[in-house]
Amino acid sequence: MTNWQSQLQRLEGAYAPNTLRSYYADVGEFVDWCERAGCLTFPLRDDTLTAYLAHMEQRLSFSSIRRKLSSVKRMHSLLGHGKHTHGEDFTIAYRRMRRGKTMSQRQARGINEELLLRAIAAQSSTITGIRNAALLSVGYDFLARRSELTSLQVSDINFEEGGTLRGVIRRSKTDQFGRGRLTFGSERSAKLLRRWLRRKPADIDWVFCAISHENCLDRPICGRSVNNIIKKSIVRVKGHRPRDAEISGHSLRVGAAQDLLIKGHDTAAIMRAGGWRSLNVLSSYLNQAEHNVWS
Repeated sequence: MTNWQSQLQRLEGAYAPNTLRSYYADVGEFVDWCERAGCLTFPLRDDTLTAYLAHMEQRLSFSSIRRKLSSVKRMHSLLGHGKHTHGEDFTIAYRRMRRGKTMSQRQARGINEELLLRAIAAQSSTITGIRNAALLSVGYDFLARRSELTSLQVSDINFEEGGTLRGVIRRSKTDQFGRGRLTFGSERSAKLLRRWLRRKPADIDWVFCAISHENCLDRPICGRSVNNIIKKSIVRVKGHRPRDAEISGHSLRVGAAQDLLIKGHDTAAIMRAGGWRSLNVLSSYLNQAEHNVWS
């Protein structure tokens, strides 16, 4: 294990798993590039960082470059070199890159309710199809992130007397200390989830467990699998639909937020329902609402 990897181990438990995965990936990519370019990794040198910026500029978005540079500078600090300060060459190169790139990120297309119903109807009657139908419906109703769907346990779910669903998101990207977020599901989600839970072994606590060869495994489904389920479900839909590249693990969440806006809910209520802390992030989704019609 290298020195930078051991330093990242110190952060385990103090940072979200997704944050740590980004650190590992971003710093590892920088170290690999330095080895190929014959550059010293740490402590950071201004000429090295400027050359690395030029390497990333042609292939990455502004937001990705900013994140990767932030990860590398964080590692510089963790290794005991203090806060990295930029020289003029890097500052000029960075400003030139920022002015030359669009500041907006490519947003996932939302899966609205009409498209959701078509995706659910396209699922097979196998145990995998039954799980996936419930996952799609709950993901939409709960405005859930992939990580929130993977962490749901049976004890987090309550079936209401009126035939609907109530759940608790125990921890999320914007709730690292586990204050929790109350979520609600439709009769559709309640029916699909009941059907799935009747098929899933009762001794598996994860709501959406992994499946291998139509056998349930006692571990949660991974975030990458959730992303694949959402994309493949839309591929199965016949008729007008978004392109495959426009769909991501965020699409259920985005579409649900857009539908709520169209129905007249205010942004404060939507932010509470989806656990958003930044109005700017939510606004970028809602601005696309008038285009989010798939029929």
